[in-house]
Amino acid sequence: MKNSDRFCVIMCGGVGSRFWPYSRASKPKQFIDFLGTGQSLLQLTVERLQGVVPDENIILLTNEQYAGLIKEQLPQISDAQILLEPARRNTAPCNAWAAYHIRALNPNAKIMVAPSDHLILRREEFQKSVIKAFDFIEHNDALLTFGVKPNRPETGYGYIQLGEAIDDDFSRVKTFTEKPNLELAKVFLESGEFYWNSGMFFWTAQSIINAITAVAPEVAACFEGGLDVMGTAEEQAFINTMYPSCPNISIDYAVMEKAPNVCVERVDFGWTDLGTWGSLYDVSPKNRDGNVTQNSKTMLFDSHNNVVAVKGDKLIVASGLNDYIVADADDVLLIVPRADEQKIRNYVNDVKMTFGDKYL
Repeated sequence: MKNSDRFCVIMCGGVGSRFWPYSRASKPKQFIDFLGTGQSLLQLTVERLQGVVPDENIILLTNEQYAGLIKEQLPQISDAQILLEPARRNTAPCNAWAAYHIRALNPNAKIMVAPSDHLILRREEFQKSVIKAFDFIEHNDALLTFGVKPNRPETGYGYIQLGEAIDDDFSRVKTFTEKPNLELAKVFLESGEFYWNSGMFFWTAQSIINAITAVAPEVAACFEGGLDVMGTAEEQAFINTMYPSCPNISIDYAVMEKAPNVCVERVDFGWTDLGTWGSLYDVSPKNRDGNVTQNSKTMLFDSHNNVVAVKGDKLIVASGLNDYIVADADDVLLIVPRADEQKIRNYVNDVKMTFGDKYL
């Protein structure tokens, strides 16, 4: 396979509501330097692709309101590499659009899909896994995902049940379950047959279009009327008109749970989906009391296993606080038990109903 046939679509249009109040609609988490490295999560995502995917074949798919942030953080990216969604319609429509767009540029394209908010600890191992994945889809008509061995009953991830082995690292997928409840997640963990779905996918442009047409025809139908404008100056106008009417559905529900040719590559390169405060806690250095203080001035007494993140110069003093998230950003202070972090998205919805968009 020629390197010029390799593309990567980076999805960077989400709001990141589970990381509220740090992550806001005006500047979501992918544009924030959460780890204190001097680079945002998006910048780190692009950097780890260097040498694997040609720079000019990196496509950023985002909401139109974030075009300025992308140009600011990634000045090397051209306008032609940025696809701007006029409305949020989840990941099935955006992956469909990317596939139709890239196929018009290169009918032989092999596509990697990567979220923009993941942490990869071992870059060299990651790149080796990516190269093996590209080689696999070159020789197999498959929709491939990276599978990560779970170490806890996480309810915020999708799970993959391993099926027939193909070789040492690849297997067919027997079942694909999106975000199970806690009891089911415990069963999955104990069985040893299930891996986390990393949300990173590999497929040829044609294979994903074939799959969407077969198992999600309502998504494919949105794009069929624009085949002659894909890759041209008229493409964005077509998208602006059609896209808001697309079904609001994830690629996991629309395609991966239904397609018969889904495979998994089992990987181990220090992967974390930085989707929640808990995931940030897991990967951050902790003091002797198990507390994480993220770029903030904090004095904690008789307090354990907390994550405290405060913007600005404010001093936080607390006593008797155990297993809490304390996040202070601009005009919002969030204090919730770590065990309730999956409810933060619900709290954001309640804030919106009560105060509108003022605090979002």
